[in-house]
Amino acid sequence: MNQYQINRIKSQYPKGTGIELISMKGEIRMPNGLTGTVILVDDAGQIHVDWENGSTLALIPGEDSYRKLPQLDETHTENNGPTLEL
Repeated sequence: MNQYQINRIKSQYPKGTGIELISMKGEIRMPNGLTGTVILVDDAGQIHVDWENGSTLALIPGEDSYRKLPQLDETHTENNGPTLEL
């Protein structure tokens, strides 16, 4: 992986990005659908994740399958119930 590719991964997966695992090669304790939060992308381009099962295994782009979760808009709030005006 060249420096351009590594920098691109770093910009696509900043700290705090949500990730969903599709498959991790050779890791049976990492089930499909597991979610986590990016901790960092290292200088080799591996995406280190704090997984919901307590693991902190890194994803290897091109070897593991994963997807970026949509980010929640922190400024948007939903009102699912009726509004009462007094």
